[in-house]
Amino acid sequence: MTPSPQAPVPPPPAAREPHVARVHGVELSDEYAWMRAENWREVLRDPSALPADVRAALEAENEYAAQTLLPFEALRRTLVAEMRGRVKEDDAQAPLPDGLYLYYACYDQGAQHPSFRRSQEDGGKVEVLLDAEAESRGKPFFDLAHARHTPDHAKFGWSADEKGSELHLIRVRDLATGKDLPDVVADTDGSFVFGADSAHFYYVRIDDDNRPAQVLRHRLGEDPARDEIVFAEADPRWFIHLKRSQSGAFAVISVSDHDAAEAWLIDLADPQARPRRVEPRAPGLRYEVEHRGGRLYILTNADGAQDFFLASAPLEAPGKASWSCEVPHRPGRMIVDFAVFPEHLVWLERENGLPRLMVRHVESGEDHAVAFDEEAYSLGLEERLAFDQRSVRFVYSSMTTPRETYDYDLSTRARVLRKRQEIPSGHDPAAYVSRRVYAPAADGELVPVSLIHRRGLDLSAGPPLLLYGYGAYGHSVPAGFSAPRLSLIDRGFVFAIAHIRGGTDKGWRWYLDGKLENKKNTFTDFIAAARHLIAQGFTREGNIVAHGGSAGGMLMGAVVNMAPELFAGIVADVPFVDVLNTILDAELPLTPPEWLEWGDPIREPAAFARIRSYSPYDNVEAKRYPPIFALGGLTDPRVTYWEPLKWISRLRARADGGPFLCRTNMAAGHGGASGRFDRLEEAALQQAFAIACAQGAFRAGREPVSPTPAAP
Repeated sequence: MTPSPQAPVPPPPAAREPHVARVHGVELSDEYAWMRAENWREVLRDPSALPADVRAALEAENEYAAQTLLPFEALRRTLVAEMRGRVKEDDAQAPLPDGLYLYYACYDQGAQHPSFRRSQEDGGKVEVLLDAEAESRGKPFFDLAHARHTPDHAKFGWSADEKGSELHLIRVRDLATGKDLPDVVADTDGSFVFGADSAHFYYVRIDDDNRPAQVLRHRLGEDPARDEIVFAEADPRWFIHLKRSQSGAFAVISVSDHDAAEAWLIDLADPQARPRRVEPRAPGLRYEVEHRGGRLYILTNADGAQDFFLASAPLEAPGKASWSCEVPHRPGRMIVDFAVFPEHLVWLERENGLPRLMVRHVESGEDHAVAFDEEAYSLGLEERLAFDQRSVRFVYSSMTTPRETYDYDLSTRARVLRKRQEIPSGHDPAAYVSRRVYAPAADGELVPVSLIHRRGLDLSAGPPLLLYGYGAYGHSVPAGFSAPRLSLIDRGFVFAIAHIRGGTDKGWRWYLDGKLENKKNTFTDFIAAARHLIAQGFTREGNIVAHGGSAGGMLMGAVVNMAPELFAGIVADVPFVDVLNTILDAELPLTPPEWLEWGDPIREPAAFARIRSYSPYDNVEAKRYPPIFALGGLTDPRVTYWEPLKWISRLRARADGGPFLCRTNMAAGHGGASGRFDRLEEAALQQAFAIACAQGAFRAGREPVSPTPAAP
């Protein structure tokens, strides 16, 4: 029988077991601590090892969520069909040149995963290098992480996560036979860099705590168990990342925590090379490097340059003592990315929340900017395969304009459109209005808010509004295009992004003002954005659905504790909500690095008190909350599955309102479903929940309505 709001299904009972800890003289009671499986490390590698009682709890929650949302199943299916109708199923990337070939990824009709192909620049036959759709068949989860050909173009490396736990297998395919070599390298982060001889590659090994801790060298044809460790990081607070330099001459090892970074170079022309450090790590010093000719180019915050500057140094003496300024620091103008070319230096900067592309001719020192017209937009540099290019590839979009891929000639300044995102079901940018407004925070700061709605939308009745936020780790949220969100907007929603503190939307200061002792600014900024949108007539109190994921899920838990009356509903993806218990647990792989972001509650009583004051799980109160939908992943190594499960269980036990729903993907991790259409299924489920919240359909006596969208 199909349930209805008049006859709701009862939530599953969650066992409560006494568990008390005492920290800094404070007693912490956690009746749901049992949900954290003692063998969680084993579960990441083998989900079938999950203890039976925990599995039963997760499955009961999944069934309750499914039954509660069943009245909206027709709406969800409609949303999926709309979203899929906006996807060009046989889509292809704009090809990238390298040597005699053009390389690109594409999708076949109906495929969830891409195919990697190449053709000769003079128009020769198309070769299929890797069909990821074929590789994914029969696997509950499959996420391709990295794919790259060898320098001699004879082999093709690829890596994939087959459990959602971010433990990737690396394989190498012989393109002459189309078969993978016997070497399979396990427990990696997915990145790899081939040596110049095409006979060896470097990769990052994940340790038993799911931490990227070592760089190894693998020689093709040899047993991976004999791979040589060329770099290791013993401090659990520092993580390793690996990339190829844009010049192709070096593998660059980046070692970083949330406060500082250090770079090492491996000469790819030397099969026996040892890493060479650029500049020793120091508290607060961040830098990253690229190579051009006889010099290194360095993006850094050295010497108090909070928003970063670009420097260069001789390759033979790359340390800080040799750094000379190329693009000076300017407070409020943050340099976020850069690229080096044979004759040019290109960088992406952001000021007051908006990006700008800058180009310099190195020899003459002449600079110019690449201009864009819209009020709010997203801009990003694309990778290239060959260093000797005369144009930079960038991708532009806005909340109304689909993605456009351009090649920009650095000398002639000609801009060539290489690809425009197609919306097969139709899309008219003029049918939408995109705005940038500024919400005043309590301390006088202005919080940028990007928003979009249908042109002609009647704002007088306070339409529903979905407000998205993140606000952590210095990550900015671009005001870019999203085809799936049009389903909400076409049904009368306003969609808004709050560019709150904790990100770098307004420079590095914006990040520092939203971490450690300033963390609560993130939450109050989001609430200020919500109240400003209400005051400006874009919505009304109680008609906002808030959405955030991971650290943005923590944001969701905090703001609904602080101001539940503002919200019609909350969607929290893989929400980091059990903050205090997690940051007190030094055994969890991400905890030691996180102390620099949130504080160390183990050793610092002030940090303990501060985190305890906002940790969502620890601040659930006996008051009325709106409906909340939390989504987790069983094999998630970043936000463990028990965080949303515990949070929803405590909400249900202590609070009124709801319903409070927890849905765990039993075959995925932090990123959710891996296939492009499976991801639409998840997005549609979240949107159906948001629409139901805006309708008040969870209240007694309300029947679900499937609103008709406006024409594209």
